[in-house]
Amino acid sequence: MAGNDDNKNSFLIGFLAGSVVGAIVALLYAPKPGKELRADIKNKTSEIAETADEYISAARNKAVDIINEGKKKSEGLITEAKKRAESLLGDAEKILTETRSRGESSKSDKNRS
Repeated sequence: MAGNDDNKNSFLIGFLAGSVVGAIVALLYAPKPGKELRADIKNKTSEIAETADEYISAARNKAVDIINEGKKKSEGLITEAKKRAESLLGDAEKILTETRSRGESSKSDKNRS
């Protein structure tokens, strides 16, 4: 799942970089005076920067959500593992107690003979 997000992020970054380069090239080849061209480049750059900021913010929020979800899942797994370990320890204690009582009864049976 993380690899899929990396691919999406790489695609998004490539798309944004391509958009910037394409916009600048289009503006450079457009027949406009220098002042207009510089203003257009500045405006396009600002628009693209705002869009990039929105995507970055969304990506950060998604990353936080994924991290929190992972923490919740890992806490659940840890809790379940602790319960199972406690159950196993309880079973082991029962077996040990039974074994000791059998051993003691065997000793008393031998002493009686």
